[in-house]
Amino acid sequence: MTMSSENVLGIYSALKLIWTSNDLPEEFLSHLKFTGNPDTSIPSSFRVGLAAQISIGLAGLSAAYLHYLRTGVAQDVVVDARHAVLSFHSEAWYTISDAVPADGTWDSIAGLYQTKDNGWVRIHTNFPHHRAGVLSILSISESPESQASRNDVAAAILRWDAQEFEDACAKRGMCAFKLRETAEWEKSDHAQALSNSPVVEIQTINDFPTKTLPAPDHYRPLHNVNVLDLSRVLAGPIAGRTLAAHGAQVLLVTSPNLPSLPLLDVETSIGKRTTQLDLDVLSSDKEKLRDLVKDADVFLQAYRPGGLESRGFGVDDVVKMKEGGGGVVYASLRAWGWDGPWANRRGLDSLVQTATGFNAEEGKAYQTFLKSQGKADAEWSPRPLPMQALDHAAGYFLAFGIHVALARMIKVGGSHEVRVSLAGVGRWIRSLGRLDPEQAFGPQTQPFPKRGWPLNEEIEKLSVVWSERWGKDRPNPDREGGNGYIGIRPKERKKMMTLRHAAILGVTPVREGVLGMDEGDWGAPMRLDADDPVWVRDDGSSNL
Repeated sequence: MTMSSENVLGIYSALKLIWTSNDLPEEFLSHLKFTGNPDTSIPSSFRVGLAAQISIGLAGLSAAYLHYLRTGVAQDVVVDARHAVLSFHSEAWYTISDAVPADGTWDSIAGLYQTKDNGWVRIHTNFPHHRAGVLSILSISESPESQASRNDVAAAILRWDAQEFEDACAKRGMCAFKLRETAEWEKSDHAQALSNSPVVEIQTINDFPTKTLPAPDHYRPLHNVNVLDLSRVLAGPIAGRTLAAHGAQVLLVTSPNLPSLPLLDVETSIGKRTTQLDLDVLSSDKEKLRDLVKDADVFLQAYRPGGLESRGFGVDDVVKMKEGGGGVVYASLRAWGWDGPWANRRGLDSLVQTATGFNAEEGKAYQTFLKSQGKADAEWSPRPLPMQALDHAAGYFLAFGIHVALARMIKVGGSHEVRVSLAGVGRWIRSLGRLDPEQAFGPQTQPFPKRGWPLNEEIEKLSVVWSERWGKDRPNPDREGGNGYIGIRPKERKKMMTLRHAAILGVTPVREGVLGMDEGDWGAPMRLDADDPVWVRDDGSSNL
C-alpha cells in the first residue's frame, strides 16, 4: 500500500516544521528518504508509525548535518517505516546467548484499575519504593511471605473515586493518574500551559566562543564528543544509545542505591561505557562526577524534577563547572514539561498515555472497529498504544536536540539547554492526526511479531550481533560474576542480538555490533559498573 500525495505532503510539513523552527536549512531535508507506509506498519488509531519514522529520521538527519558542518560531506539518511516502528519496541526483540530474557519489565500489580465512580486509574509500581507507597495509600500490607495481589489492589481501589485517588498519590509523590479522555485533558490547566511548547525546546544559556570539533575524517558525526548519560528507564537511555551509535563516547552513570531495570538497561546501554557513583553518600564520588563534567560536551539527564539540582548537578551548576573549559549541552527529559501545575510531578510513558487521552481514545477506536466487524456487543475498555511510543519518540527527539545544540556550538558558540517532555511528545503525536478504525486495526496493518526464540524471521533479518564488552574487574562476593549486570568480568564473552539502528546513513554507518579492533572495545557492557569513571581515548587508554 503506497502513500497518497496528500499524505506525503503532510509528512514533509511535519518534518519541515520541526527542522526549520530550529534554524536548520530546509534544503538539507532533501537528504532524508522515507520508505514503506507508516500507517500500515502497526495497528493503532494514532499515527505512531509515522511518529517513529519522523523522530528517528530527524535524529539521523541532524547527525548527518553535524557531520556536514565538521567535514563538508553531505549524505542521505534512509528510514523504513516498519523498521522504525519495530525500533519503537526494541527492548522486546533482543536476545542474549540465543535466549530471550524473561519478560519481567512490569510489576505484578502495575496497570489499570476501575474506581468507585466508574472511572479508571493507572498505577506504576515497577520500582519497589513506588509499589510500597501506593500500597500504603491503599492500606494494604505485605511481606516477603505474603505479597499483595492484583485482586487485593483492585478491591482497595474500588473504594476510591478516580480523582480522589490521583490526588492522594500526587500528595505522596507516587506514580498514579486517572484515565482521561482527550477533551478532558485538553481543558485542564496543565494542558493549557503546554499548548504553545515545541516538541523540542533549545535555549541558549550563555555565550562562549564557537566550539572547534576536529573534522572526524572517516569517523562518525559525534566522534570526539563526550556525553555524560545520567538517565534511566527508556527515553533518556535511548537518547544516549543514539548518540553512541553516531560515534560519541557515552558514559552511563547510575547510582548503586537505586533499583536497576536489567531487562531495559542491557538493551539501552549497548555501545556505551557504564559506571556507578554514589552522589548521596560519597563526597569523593561527587568530585569524580565534577571532574567528568569538565571534559564533557553533553550532560544528559532524565531524573525527576529537582533530583540532580538538589545534588549540585542542575543546569546552572554544570554550566558553572564548565567555565573556562568551553560550552556544554545540558539535555533534560521530564514527564510533564517545565510549566503548569504538574511540572514537578513524576510520570512515565504509560501514565502520560493514560492521563492525556491516548488509552481512552484508542479504546474507543478499537470498539468501533470491532462493531464494524459484526461484534455489536463489543464493550469499551481502555487500550494502551502498542508500545511505549512516547518514551521512544522522546529519546530520539532528545538526540535530535543535542545534535542541533552541538551544531549551534560550532556555528555561534555558547552553552545550550535541550528540553523534551513526554506530555509534549504526546501532544505532537496527536497533531499528526488519527486513522480510521477500519484502516488502523484491519488486515492491512502488520502486528508485532511474536517474541521468542528462535527469533522471528523479520526480526532476525533486522538484527545485529554484539559481543559482550570486557569492561573491568569489580569483585563482588555477593554475586556470581558474569551471570547478571553487576559483578566480576565474565570468563567468556556472551553474544547479544539487537535490532539494527533504523536510520541508515550513507557515508557514516552507525557503530553497532561486533566491530574491528581499530574501533576499540565498544560492545555491549551488559552490566552497570563495567568501567572506571574516566574518559578514554580511541586506543582504550584513560586520562588517569
